[in-house]
Amino acid sequence: MVYCVGHSIISPLGDGSQANYEAVQAGRSGLKIHTDRFDSVEPFCASLFDTPQAFVPLCIRSVEEAITNNQSPITNSKDTIFILSTTKGDNLDLITPAKMIAHHFGNPNPPIVVSNACTSGVCAQITAMRLLEAGMYQHAVVVGCDIQTKFIVSGFQAFKALSPEPCLPFSPDRKGLNLGEAAATIVYSQLPMANSQQPLWTLEAGSIHNDANHISAPSRTGEGAYRCLMDVMEGLSPADIDLVGVHGTATLYNDDMERIALERAGLQDTPISALKPFFGHTMGAAGVLETILCAMQANEKMVNNKMVNCIKMLSGFGGVNAAIRIRV
Repeated sequence: MVYCVGHSIISPLGDGSQANYEAVQAGRSGLKIHTDRFDSVEPFCASLFDTPQAFVPLCIRSVEEAITNNQSPITNSKDTIFILSTTKGDNLDLITPAKMIAHHFGNPNPPIVVSNACTSGVCAQITAMRLLEAGMYQHAVVVGCDIQTKFIVSGFQAFKALSPEPCLPFSPDRKGLNLGEAAATIVYSQLPMANSQQPLWTLEAGSIHNDANHISAPSRTGEGAYRCLMDVMEGLSPADIDLVGVHGTATLYNDDMERIALERAGLQDTPISALKPFFGHTMGAAGVLETILCAMQANEKMVNNKMVNCIKMLSGFGGVNAAIRIRV
């Protein structure tokens, strides 16, 4: 079994998973128009910290929050692996910040960086699950983070992918995505929580597929996403799935691809969670941040101690798709 024993979110909506969850429940969004954040960049709508953040300190704060309630000092153990999920890292340097984060916590193991476009945060969790199930480590600290730069914003503007207003996932009026920045951490363990508390959730299954369709356009048939969904649903029926956390970028083709994949998997009537209207697309943090919030949303569905199955799916440039299933 792979247990979640701690988590945290730091975003423009607040510090801590609970603060961010309450903001979403209250309908608060971090999205707003930015006119002078970066030189020579057109105005854009995004969820950004009021004060620009440094990458490594932001990651460290997130990890520190995630381990606050975990009584065992696991971060400096040889049985713990640090996994950084990011698409751009610190000014395009990926491994140096990962080493700095692990070193800050006294961890003796070389960290792992997972950078697989928008699926990075889910792929990082699958990496953690595989390492723990193989017995290579007892604990994994998965931290996802990206902060926005002129390079990123101007690149998405060149793609004509950005919406000039808050995004509308799956709406016929959607105009594109909004960017965001955040850091989020999940601590996974082979061992349940100390002090006899129930684990926050268990990570049950994970799958990664590439539809090999196009460098930026998703498969029109949703093939890769569909295969991921079928993998993580193995042994279950669509009726057993209580919630699906979609990617929901509000771009024309990605939303349509996800819709097709969900219908092919028989999940068209399953409740979905689309969080980009609150946080924007947080890139390497998205899969970690949105898994946490999906689990917290799913927790509200628990009745008479019935376990709830939640799927988190993502897709990204290069045709990559990923999904995990958790039980709350």
